[in-house]
Amino acid sequence: MQLYNKFNQSTKLVGVIGHPIKHSFSPLMHNLSFELTKQDYIYLPFDVPISNLKDALKGMTALGINGFNVTLPLKEKIIPYLSDISEEANVIGAVNTVLNDNGVLHGYNTDVNGITATLNKYKEELADSEVTIIGAGGAARSVIYALIRYFKVARINIVNRTEQKAESLKDYFTAKMLYENIKAYDLVPPDLVEIFSRSKLIVNTATIGMTPDIDDSATTIEKSFNKDQIVFDVVYTPVKTKLLQIAAKQGARTENGLTMFVEQGARSFELWTGETMPIEKIYKTLKSYLEE
Repeated sequence: MQLYNKFNQSTKLVGVIGHPIKHSFSPLMHNLSFELTKQDYIYLPFDVPISNLKDALKGMTALGINGFNVTLPLKEKIIPYLSDISEEANVIGAVNTVLNDNGVLHGYNTDVNGITATLNKYKEELADSEVTIIGAGGAARSVIYALIRYFKVARINIVNRTEQKAESLKDYFTAKMLYENIKAYDLVPPDLVEIFSRSKLIVNTATIGMTPDIDDSATTIEKSFNKDQIVFDVVYTPVKTKLLQIAAKQGARTENGLTMFVEQGARSFELWTGETMPIEKIYKTLKSYLEE
């Protein structure tokens, strides 16, 4: 009876759409946040292939779902179906959070909030510095936007297994943000040691090293890292990827993707509820859970 009474006709529904979706930790994070803040919401995952996106959005709007997160492969595909998108989502070309305002769908990119929250303590160091981004997907777009917009870096290197994709991303931001100090490289670690080692910041935005492939790393060459660097891996499963382990052994300061994940979720939570997520409690709970 207690469980039955927990949710009723007043309960507001939010969730996450993507394909596949079973790996997402967002339901755990948000449902715990709703419980801690006593918000009458529930967060559910919805597996939505690209071919079903248009119909799924019609259904979610008709059912009055208050909002939802968007994950791969829908972050770019969803944009044409939204009423409007925020400035950062427009520049990045990807949406990860949607607010349903009485049938009007507003799109945002809260990944930027997660990135800036992770790197803000290094802001002075990063100004006028050289940075290297590993990967050329949606996460890379958010990182590059944040570094140009908020951290005023001097040069960005994009390294990717498919160099053509890195080149396309370089051309995109050169045109979109009038930022010309971008170079693209093929991800061949022996040829990149000098680029890695002279970078003040290295950010892995690819899935390299994510569970279950925990023995993978974009580079295993120790000379890629040094004590003056910051190495940030957006992966948070495992909490300490092989890349971060190697970098830490060389004295680099390391940041995993958990802060980014929680902070981007906190901004989504705020957009939907108007309330503040209990970030510290959520971070500690997720960290403990993942470390087990």
